[in-house]
Amino acid sequence: LVHQSSSGRVLDSDLEELTGLAQSAGATVVAWVGATRRVPEAGTFVGRGKAQEIAESVAEHDAHLVIVDQPISPVQERNLEQLTKCRVIDRTRLILDIFALRARTHEGKLQVELAQLRFLSTRLVRGWSHLGRQKGGISLRGPGEKQLESDRRLVRRRIKQISKRLDKLRLQRNQGRAARRKTTTPTVALTGYTNAGKSTLFNA
Repeated sequence: LVHQSSSGRVLDSDLEELTGLAQSAGATVVAWVGATRRVPEAGTFVGRGKAQEIAESVAEHDAHLVIVDQPISPVQERNLEQLTKCRVIDRTRLILDIFALRARTHEGKLQVELAQLRFLSTRLVRGWSHLGRQKGGISLRGPGEKQLESDRRLVRRRIKQISKRLDKLRLQRNQGRAARRKTTTPTVALTGYTNAGKSTLFNA
């Protein structure tokens, strides 16, 4: 796990929260790397020296995943993966994964998939970076670029399909809500952040 602070020190509460989120997603936390930097470094987010420290920690613990507590750009994600030789995700992707694990209703699963696809669409380039160097003029595009365009079309098509299905479900839900308002049965909603205890309270 990696947490970078701009305030000059990393708090225990920051470490505990990210640890809890990682465990909720099914991860086993084997190491922590804390960093302090007033402004994130454009290439690696944490800076080259700290990125090397993360890579050494990954090798030492034979880790398969690095989780960064803050949002990182596709370029930063790709550069960190090249240095650490393992998969790198940020807090946003981690929370989306937790939502995917916890989604139970059909609409909830669609909403999570839509959020994941929109997140993925900004990062598709990283999967084909090794082929992206094959550039040229008209009719001289490399296979990586062709594959990237194909992937983007598939993602856009899936996003469009899910959006239409969600619109239909929302219409059905609004009709159901209108019907419930005509009855005297009260409706209660329990809302809260991940691990806030909603299910425990409901079961109690």
